[in-house]
Amino acid sequence: MIINGVTIDKTFAEAFPMKATRAIITAQNEKWAMISAQAMTGFATSVIACGCEAGIERVLDPSETPDGRPGVSVMIFAMGGKGLAKQLETRAGQCVLTSPTSALFAGIESDKPIPLGKNLRYFGDGFQISKVIGGKRYWRVPVMDGEFLTEATTGQVDAVGGGNFLVLAESQPQALAACEAAIEEMRKIPNVIMPFPGGVVRSGSKVGSKYKALGASTNDAFCPTLKGITKTDLSPEIESVMEIVIDGLTKEDIDKAMRVGIQAVCDLGAENGIKRISAGNYGGKLGPFHFHLQEIMA
Repeated sequence: MIINGVTIDKTFAEAFPMKATRAIITAQNEKWAMISAQAMTGFATSVIACGCEAGIERVLDPSETPDGRPGVSVMIFAMGGKGLAKQLETRAGQCVLTSPTSALFAGIESDKPIPLGKNLRYFGDGFQISKVIGGKRYWRVPVMDGEFLTEATTGQVDAVGGGNFLVLAESQPQALAACEAAIEEMRKIPNVIMPFPGGVVRSGSKVGSKYKALGASTNDAFCPTLKGITKTDLSPEIESVMEIVIDGLTKEDIDKAMRVGIQAVCDLGAENGIKRISAGNYGGKLGPFHFHLQEIMA
């Protein structure tokens, strides 16, 4: 398949089951809601070493938030429910409770609630106050700038992690420009995040390593500087490869995000140095969710 001169490889991205949650951070203004959200989702690019994958889903208008203030929706993904609950609680306590004027609310409903502010209330040292409004429990925790309002729990749901595609270009600036265009469109899709810095990862990995202590290592088949000394998947003109990784609440959500992202890359076309779109997979052994590029773009 070729779109605007860009070859879409006959391959698939391979993804795996995860657990996910969403939380809503509000603040006095969008600036401080975003600061809190950025702190909460920091150091959360990959479960390989970060414990979770997290990102900002979108900015919320005051009409969309529980307290009528500017807000930001954040999503956190982990390999299991226990790890997800721990990451959420730790990040909420260190990054939202501490952030000026912030409040924290559930962003998703499910029959499997996990603590949001349920345990953070103990920071109030006995001065915290509970309120039940509309069947939902909230906690008011006294802090030095007034009080921290938080909903007790949020929902945990099944999710999908590791959707991806690779952008192969003639130069590093061209690959990055294409990825930036893709991310801009993908962020318009609900229920997904791209957890790596700016949504883009340059250090794509393969499973395993020559070093026994490492479970993953550089994807040498897609490293341009190794074309002469390894079994490469790159033609001579390709000098840069970048990857976009997507986590979503459902396979369909990731399908949509991949479709608009790949289309944005293809819109730039071969005349802007974009040669191919490919994907990372491990022969179907890593996860049960397979995203076939040509089917997505058909």
